[in-house]
Amino acid sequence: MKHFYFFLVFLLFNSCQYFEKQVPSEKELLQKELKAINWKEVDEYPSFVDCEKLDNKMQRQQCFFEYMTELIQQKLSSDTLSILYPELDTIEVKVTIFSDAKMKFEPQFSKDSVAYNTIKIDSILNARLIDFPKVNPAIKRGIPVKTQFILPVILKVE
Repeated sequence: MKHFYFFLVFLLFNSCQYFEKQVPSEKELLQKELKAINWKEVDEYPSFVDCEKLDNKMQRQQCFFEYMTELIQQKLSSDTLSILYPELDTIEVKVTIFSDAKMKFEPQFSKDSVAYNTIKIDSILNARLIDFPKVNPAIKRGIPVKTQFILPVILKVE
């Protein structure tokens, strides 16, 4: 009987290896997680302090875009842009918000925009689009990230 217990204990210790599960490697887990992440969307859009009071994500996003468009229109409304180019009623502006909350503005022109002096318009935009209120950058998985979007800005002639 003593040999039977010894054999049973021996069998018990050796049988544990049959119950081991294969642990996925670190690289496999990383690749699986990277594939699961949607890199084209952010968890939280950039926002101004006034827009952060809203609870709904979509309302906060809409508030940000409307506020940003309104600020750009206000800064460009008193400019010579509408005098120099009266036929130009809308400019598409690519807005880049970096993870450190800095902003960059670039006008987007179509390929056939030889009628406009794009360098002059770009310099006017860079001169006017300064001193914006603090913008909180977009968030992806708890980390501030760079975002880019294009806003159509209507130039109002007053």
